[in-house]
Amino acid sequence: MLNLIVTAGGIVYGVVLVSAVFLRNGFTEALRIDALFMPNPTESTRPLNLVIGLALIAYNGYSLFA
Repeated sequence: MLNLIVTAGGIVYGVVLVSAVFLRNGFTEALRIDALFMPNPTESTRPLNLVIGLALIAYNGYSLFA
């Protein structure tokens, strides 16, 4: 059961990262990967969230059904 919760949480976080590329509000800005790990995040580093978000969704979706 815990594995299912962690996997679903990974999918939800991936969706939040993908939405952070297109939406600019306080919630998505706080959870951006580039804002968490880079010292000076800019608009040019925002697409990094799309790549990592899609990778999280794909990996967790695969492990959910595998």
